[in-house]
Amino acid sequence: MSDAVAEINATIELESPALSAALSPLGRRAALPDDILSQSYEARDTTYNGTIGVITDGRGGALPLPSIAEVLGALPEADLNRALLYSKVLGIPEVRDAWRRWQRRNVAESKVSSLPVVTDGLSHGLSLCADLFGGEGRVVAVPAPFWGNYKQTFGTRTGARMVSAPSIRDGRFHCEVIEEALDGAGLQEGEPAVAILHFPSNPGGYSLTANERLQLRASLLRIANQRPLVVVCDDAYAGLVYEEDIPRASLFWDLVGVHNNLIPVKVDGATKEFSFFGGRVGFLTFPFETDSALFAALESKLGSLVRSTVGSPVAATQIILLQALRRSGVAGEVEAVRKTLAERYRVIREALDRVDPELLRPHPFNSGCFALAELPEALGVTSSAVRLHLLEHLDTGVVSIAPRYLRVAYCSVDKEQLPALVENLEAGIRAVVR
Repeated sequence: MSDAVAEINATIELESPALSAALSPLGRRAALPDDILSQSYEARDTTYNGTIGVITDGRGGALPLPSIAEVLGALPEADLNRALLYSKVLGIPEVRDAWRRWQRRNVAESKVSSLPVVTDGLSHGLSLCADLFGGEGRVVAVPAPFWGNYKQTFGTRTGARMVSAPSIRDGRFHCEVIEEALDGAGLQEGEPAVAILHFPSNPGGYSLTANERLQLRASLLRIANQRPLVVVCDDAYAGLVYEEDIPRASLFWDLVGVHNNLIPVKVDGATKEFSFFGGRVGFLTFPFETDSALFAALESKLGSLVRSTVGSPVAATQIILLQALRRSGVAGEVEAVRKTLAERYRVIREALDRVDPELLRPHPFNSGCFALAELPEALGVTSSAVRLHLLEHLDTGVVSIAPRYLRVAYCSVDKEQLPALVENLEAGIRAVVR
């Protein structure tokens, strides 16, 4: 381990022993080296700058093909250059600052948060969390059923041990779900753990009530009394909430600063919040002051991990997002998309309420993009069999989650088609059961 890495690790140990304990072996090794990037930064104001390997006009500007520049021709010249040149490893500073303002638009000033680090989509943000806090044998608890890519990101890639417990009990969210999952994991006293929480959720489409948030927070605090706990708040669908009594704010803000052993990490981005699926602009935010030595140490580790995988985040789509964030009416545009999805939500909820519960039992849902329903075990059929029948005989596509869950992505279906989709769902189950 180099002196620079040892110094960074010592800073983290001093400022946050819990964060230090939670780092994976890779997380402990990672640090941005003193190489081309740092040397190019030092030479940024020189007249004869031959450091960074970027094809420019010779004066620091881009030298694009006209056919590419024309596509982005509406951008101001300064933004066009930024779109066509490399991004900084942790993201374009103005984009990071603008997204932080967006995140905090309804958040109390007392809540501490870092400048977000730009990632190549939310999956990349989760991957960075796995690199920092996962690793061989590290226990990662997640409510079930859950998005399958968590297994790939934390388990397959880093060797972490995934544990879970049912998120819904008797038709209600199980607020002690992380405690239950960790209780069965055989953890040693004080051994660090990771929890992944996803609200609104995929595949369930559920967000917590105000009372459930309090209960879950209390449960996480009980865990933090026993061990360092990193809570990854997967906020992919942030704000897409359709019932007035359901809080829209991220759980991240409820967890900031509540316990020295509890470290929330916010993973969010423009993919769903700004309906910018092809942009692949995500963000990673920590509960630390931006100008603190602790966050500077974390930035070095994140910079190392970003540089060693994707090199740097995509500049062009960061600049496109920045144009939107500069617009005074962007919040209204985001709200318009939410209202469109809210209409679809109400239609599919009414349709699912009419389904025979002996055939299909919808889980509670109130937000996001999905509705999840469970086939009663007594039917003796799998969700895979139903899915295939729907696909082959009823011109209908849904996702099967073993052994008995069916997920409908109503976000991608016209509201006029949703009643027919649910009717096909019921008809397909009846056909398979026979």
